[in-house]
Amino acid sequence: MIKLLVLGPTGVMGKLISKLALEDDEIEVVAACGINNIGEELGFISGTIDANKIKITDVNKLEEIINETKPHVAVDFTVASATEKNSIICVKNRIRCVIGTTALSQDFLKRFEKLIEEFNAPAVISPNMATGVNILFKMASILTQYLQNWDIEILETHHHRKIDAPSGTALKIGQLISNTVGSDFEKIAKFGRQRGPNKRSVGVKKEIGFHSIRAGDIVGDHVILYAGPGERIELKHQAHSRECFANGAIDAIKFVAKIKKAKIYSTNEVLGL
Repeated sequence: MIKLLVLGPTGVMGKLISKLALEDDEIEVVAACGINNIGEELGFISGTIDANKIKITDVNKLEEIINETKPHVAVDFTVASATEKNSIICVKNRIRCVIGTTALSQDFLKRFEKLIEEFNAPAVISPNMATGVNILFKMASILTQYLQNWDIEILETHHHRKIDAPSGTALKIGQLISNTVGSDFEKIAKFGRQRGPNKRSVGVKKEIGFHSIRAGDIVGDHVILYAGPGERIELKHQAHSRECFANGAIDAIKFVAKIKKAKIYSTNEVLGL
């Protein structure tokens, strides 16, 4: 049985993951830590039956809660500032992490990777854990090999509450494409276009365009546009609900609980892609 700690259990993703975890025969939720609804039952918050009646506890007491409950895995889909603090505490206690938070800093990732090796606590970090999106990542890498002289634009659309732009998924796509063509991502990424003359630098090796839309309650759409002379190809993924992300998180929890080598894994590796 995998003993699970849920960080941010009252968020949209936290509730979904908690519900699936509470209903899974291979997982035992032993703690749920956050900053809201302290003292309330996790089952009530997530809308499912919790035989153990786990109550939400204050994340500021995380070290104490870890010592009391001894989880094997922690799952975190919160915000970068919280994830960067709490995941360090987890890994130092040899807890394996599944992180879906986006906009994590490079400084944090470098430090976290060293701690993972030091404390022998593997982790899965992915901006998007949906199966379809990770197939999209794979297909983008393959298609780009044949279309390196075409223009490539990445368009992403999310709900109006999303904080970061472009999305972590869009940035991941851009990084995969730049790696495929052997270019420096930071040099060829162009984020939006201002009003007035703004001609595109032709060819993917010169520029990858990113465009973000924030509107309504859209869960998440991503389009990769490849445009050549007289023709174009579009790869598109649409998330109809957040369940695809939550199901991916559950798969990642089961994967990281069993894996032996201490490193940071991607959802591609979870899926065997």
